[in-house]
Order: sequence, then structure tokens, then C-alpha cells
Amino acid sequence: MKKEMPSLDQWLREAKADPGAAGCGMYLMHNGTVRQTARARVRQGVQDTAPVRGMLFGYDEQLVEKAVTQTRAMEGIGYVRVWLNEGELSLGDDIMLVLVGGDIRPHVVDALQYLVGRLKSECVSEREIFDETAG
Repeated sequence: MKKEMPSLDQWLREAKADPGAAGCGMYLMHNGTVRQTARARVRQGVQDTAPVRGMLFGYDEQLVEKAVTQTRAMEGIGYVRVWLNEGELSLGDDIMLVLVGGDIRPHVVDALQYLVGRLKSECVSEREIFDETAG
């Protein structure tokens, strides 16, 4: 059953009230959504793919927490928060929200890329649902 995405404004208020906020000079956010273009087309250039009409999405909570903990331990990182949806998602639905705060831009950019990469490659399961009637 898909979830309602939390408020990024509220997340930022909470992040700035966190004890680690004094060391954070910037925050970056990633909001992944379900797109119509198939992963194989975007990543591998496969042209003969049907449009995506949705996605089955799930995650392993323990692996997510491990990735978050390791990201928090990265140099200069003072704040990390992750929300993941689940269930059958439709086009445009939110898949994930990731917020990372830290001291300087290079540290925060690296941490965000690291965490989103870990989530996508090790922690989540995504199965695209294709619109076989299109075309």
C-alpha cells in the first residue's frame, strides 16, 4: 500500500532544529518519482521498450538503516533522513525522499550520491509495470 510523502518543509524545519544542525552549512534533497520511460531505455539505450505505467516497489528496512548509518559516518555529514514508499505506484508517484545535511558542498553531494546509489542498488526492489497497449 503506497504511502503519503512527508513534507519536505517539515523535514527541513526538523533538520535545522536537530543538534547536528550547527555543523550543517547546506542540505540537499533527492525526490525519486515513477517515470514513464523504462529503466532499460534510460540507462542502456534500449529503444524498443513499452512505456511504464507504474512500478511495484519495496525495500529491506535493515539494509536501509545500515546505508543511512554509514552515510551519517561520512566526513562532514551532520544529518541524514530517508523516506521510502512501497506497494504499487503510478506514474508521478513518489518513490523516495532523501535529505542530507553537512558542512560543505563536496561532502554533502558525495554523501547524497553515495546514499541514493546504495538505496537503489542494495536496499530496494523495483519492478516496472509496462503499458503493453501503447504503441
